[in-house]
Amino acid sequence: MPEQARPGTGEQAKQHALAQLRQAILRGGMAPAQRLVENELAEQFGVTRAGIRAALIDLEAQGLVERIRNRGSRVRGVTVEEAVAITECRMVLERLCAAKAAVAAGDEQLDELTEIGVAMSKAVADGEPLTYSDLNHELHTRIQEFSGQRTAVDLLERLNAQLVRHRFQPALRPGRPQRSLNEHLAMIEAIRARDPQAAEAAVRAHLTRVIVALRD
Repeated sequence: MPEQARPGTGEQAKQHALAQLRQAILRGGMAPAQRLVENELAEQFGVTRAGIRAALIDLEAQGLVERIRNRGSRVRGVTVEEAVAITECRMVLERLCAAKAAVAAGDEQLDELTEIGVAMSKAVADGEPLTYSDLNHELHTRIQEFSGQRTAVDLLERLNAQLVRHRFQPALRPGRPQRSLNEHLAMIEAIRARDPQAAEAAVRAHLTRVIVALRD
């Protein structure tokens, strides 16, 4: 890497560290309650401690990191009740996105949702929960994207960042893919039918069951 492109200092360093840390937390590479030592992270990412510290402050604002007085920073854990509260907020926003997508999505976008549904059915039939979980995430993301409701999508990205850690992925629990498949197919069917009310109802039914799964 050319010297001028090295993300060692300043805003570039913070953004580099922020992106790397956020990805590590969201993908489970850093577990809840894991300590985040500035010196170690600075060496790992090739930036200054100041860059790491600034990135940790941003991650704290995003709810991914907590700073403990006199003990530094650690990855923030999420309780079951917090996960339920976040999912209740998701329900409102995802219902809006589904209703908007039922009106705004083009024919090619509707076909894409159908293809995802077919792939989800195959993943369940083949007993591939990880593939199903990835497709689950893709379906929700596409519906949000096709809604054109940028404000709702931005809010959902922030909320979903709290729940991606392995503890709160009901789709990976034994038997859950088989039960949730029809919920997702109902969402796709309602959007394809261009029925906003049915799309909202399908999302509500799905996320209500997700909340039940979180509490189990």
